[in-house]
Amino acid sequence: MNALFQTDFPTLKLFRRGKVRDVYDLGQYLLIVASDRISAFDVIMNEPVAGKGAILTKLSTFWFSQTKDIVENHIISTNVDDYPAEVQQYRSQLEGRSMLTVKTNPLPIECVVRGYLAGSGWKEYQQSQTVCGITLPGGLVESSQLPEPIFTPATKAEEGHDENISFEQAVEIVGIETATKVRELSIALYSFARNYAATRGIILADTKFEFGIKDDGTIILIDEALTPDSSRYWLASEYQPGKPQMNFDKQVLRDWLETQTWNKQPPPPTLPDDIISKTLEKYSTCLTLLTA
Repeated sequence: MNALFQTDFPTLKLFRRGKVRDVYDLGQYLLIVASDRISAFDVIMNEPVAGKGAILTKLSTFWFSQTKDIVENHIISTNVDDYPAEVQQYRSQLEGRSMLTVKTNPLPIECVVRGYLAGSGWKEYQQSQTVCGITLPGGLVESSQLPEPIFTPATKAEEGHDENISFEQAVEIVGIETATKVRELSIALYSFARNYAATRGIILADTKFEFGIKDDGTIILIDEALTPDSSRYWLASEYQPGKPQMNFDKQVLRDWLETQTWNKQPPPPTLPDDIISKTLEKYSTCLTLLTA
């Protein structure tokens, strides 16, 4: 598959260009295209990872289908033949990496569920024995499984890192009814996906969901779902608490960047071909293990 760094649809209205996805406003619908861009430390690399956008789209589509009985999602179609006529002229940039979706009012919080202690949660636990204000048992180590999954929301940052917040802060932002509902949905989605992934030899350590509200008030799942970009997947056969785990995300890219004399500001260093191919292999293996 040819690499797609950025879409170019001059006759369509560009709504937003994120770190990975280009979103177009079609009036009644949104057109979401997963590019092959890859970012690290909140900086988009200059080189694409050819095929990454298609992998993300396949995985999201798979999980949207698997979880539709838990919560409605925003997908209308991923088949370009079903798209509005004015969109189909861009078929070559759309096939395999796009979705036509319902337009919603996105909630201004990220809905994170953690089943294991890792990342920013592990850092906070070491300081205060809490994660997002939730007190956890003592004696846990890096990558420990938590007694039960916990809902740890975050603010959405247009630039830079999302910021972890407490459930009470989420209530202040979206209201008690909505916050309670998305907490319930997020934990149900995580629990389902964790149990399924376990049957494929993968641990779902944590994940991030986004929800939107339709015109009729229905809360639905939007954006991406349970991809390596939004989730921490570990290889179960290699799992060992007390250290970082064998993962399926872009950690190989981050690790390489840490060896470079770079201040984590644009422009990023040029990526070697082997780092690009190793990164793609992580994403591809995750897709195969979960869906083959």
